[in-house]
Amino acid sequence: MATFVYKAMDLNGQEIADRLVAADRAAAIDQLCDKNLSPISIEKAEERRPKGLFARIGGASKREVDAFTRQLASLLTAGVPISRALGILSREASRTAAKKLWAVVHDHVSGGMALADALSLHPRAFSPVYVAMVRAGETGGFLDLVLEQIATFRSREDDLKGRVKAALVYPIILAVLAAAILVFLLTYFIPRFSVMFAEFGGSLPTLTRYIVAVSGMLLKYWLVLILAIVLVVFAVQRMLADAQGRRSIEGLLLRVPLVGTGTARFALVRFCRMLGTLVGAGVPLIAALRVAKEAIGNQVLADTVSSATESVQKGNPLARSLEGCRLLFPASVIEMVSVAEETGRLDQELIRLAGAYEAELDRHLKMMVALAEPLLLFVMAVLVGTVVIGMLLPIFNLQELIR
Repeated sequence: MATFVYKAMDLNGQEIADRLVAADRAAAIDQLCDKNLSPISIEKAEERRPKGLFARIGGASKREVDAFTRQLASLLTAGVPISRALGILSREASRTAAKKLWAVVHDHVSGGMALADALSLHPRAFSPVYVAMVRAGETGGFLDLVLEQIATFRSREDDLKGRVKAALVYPIILAVLAAAILVFLLTYFIPRFSVMFAEFGGSLPTLTRYIVAVSGMLLKYWLVLILAIVLVVFAVQRMLADAQGRRSIEGLLLRVPLVGTGTARFALVRFCRMLGTLVGAGVPLIAALRVAKEAIGNQVLADTVSSATESVQKGNPLARSLEGCRLLFPASVIEMVSVAEETGRLDQELIRLAGAYEAELDRHLKMMVALAEPLLLFVMAVLVGTVVIGMLLPIFNLQELIR
């Protein structure tokens, strides 16, 4: 299913602009004709994908969506009809933006639209993975269970991302501090020494001349340097927005020592938890693999899972299909998945693997931070020390320069 933006003319000759959900463009046109509307233009909506698995929403805070998901699951479990449950949630929402969003979803569902289709009309609020999980729950008749699983998954995902960010805080602070000190020395400290050296004349040490030259270029071309940094950031953003460019950057990150391993482990944890959650909820394996692929967050690794999905479709076991994804799945994981398939405990084993590799990821992050801290301190000391020594060398020869 896809979202289409259309303009159409009703029987009274008035122009209407709105959105609808359909399998393809032809089906969308059929829907308009059924409503006695004459299509003027109809185009597939260019939905901006959220950056994360469950990205921050426009209009409602992430906490509000988490509460919405859990409360809707509780109401459905208690036997409350979905339309009535959505009405309750829209009335009880504390903020106007969230109230409007839930009310719109309620109106669509009350009008006969499936919940997944109603949520897909708000891609900035509900990611494709979220919608796919809801659709699977609706199709299988266990929507309440899937919603509860989504809420639990979001909570674990936030916890994992929080630990990753916390591990990167100190190295980033050190890097920013080193850059700030270096810029201060080059733009404020060195120019004053340069004036003093120029007054005495004489030849300066080679290291000092290079440092003074760098300082002069920085003061003269600082605007050009800022523009170059902005252009580089813009170019990287454009590459990330393009599918092929994103693959190139993500492939490069996977080849960086330590960083590549951490990225692969992070993707493995997300994939195993999502796939185990879906299989445990009764979602067919093929559909579960397609949804779980979206949780990986790295297109290079996701491409390898696409090949595995095609292999499973041909009737091959999951473990055998995953053998071609060694970058994402270590040999030990393949063996454990194989045993789990044979014993009928695939969902439980995948969840267990997610927990085990999450602990390993924590240890890996701590090791990266432990290595990064002294390395950054060493780089900071070398850069600052070089500048200071370069400025002190002429002072040692100051008496000779005065003469």
